[in-house]
Amino acid sequence: MILLDYRDKRPIYEQVVEKLERLIASGGLEPLTKMPSVRSLAMELSVNPNTIQRAYAQLEKDGYLYTVSGRGTFVTAESDWRESRQGKALEQWRHAVRKAQEAGLSEELLREQLHQIYAQEEVPT
Repeated sequence: MILLDYRDKRPIYEQVVEKLERLIASGGLEPLTKMPSVRSLAMELSVNPNTIQRAYAQLEKDGYLYTVSGRGTFVTAESDWRESRQGKALEQWRHAVRKAQEAGLSEELLREQLHQIYAQEEVPT
């Protein structure tokens, strides 16, 4: 299910978050699937349960998981996490635009730069 790279400089919980996000986005974990308990996944990966708890909390914050008290943690419906990702990306985009404008980049110049970037990208076939 998840392979961790102990030579990776990122914290283990970030690796767990990334691997689970990929599994969910790729359909490897289907919507409404019950996740392993924190303890069982921690034992499976040979990591501290707090690491898994932190990863689950981040995934819940990002809209990939939800918890039902006394029942467990589950994968959210696909539309829920997609909306969450799109909302997060939109907020990051707005932040970047504000920073560019604060740095003196006019709205017109920003549009021109974006148009050039998109014009250079190849459309996959």
